[in-house]
Amino acid sequence: MAKKSFEENMLRLEEIVTQLEKGDVALSDSLTLFAEGTKLVESCRTELEKAEQQVVKLMKGPDGAPVETEFVSEE
Repeated sequence: MAKKSFEENMLRLEEIVTQLEKGDVALSDSLTLFAEGTKLVESCRTELEKAEQQVVKLMKGPDGAPVETEFVSEE
């Protein structure tokens, strides 16, 4: 089974949250959905941490030492 993308995991997580918020899912199904959602959250957290590490790599100064600057959105 191929690994799903971050975006696919986020969409599935949104579906799970919507289903659980409705409150009309059987308890056993709710527990299954909750377990799946927990795994998706962890997977997404891992992907975000990897992305953050890549940004830090790009922010190294000329001498190779890390340079910390505040991320400013262009929006």
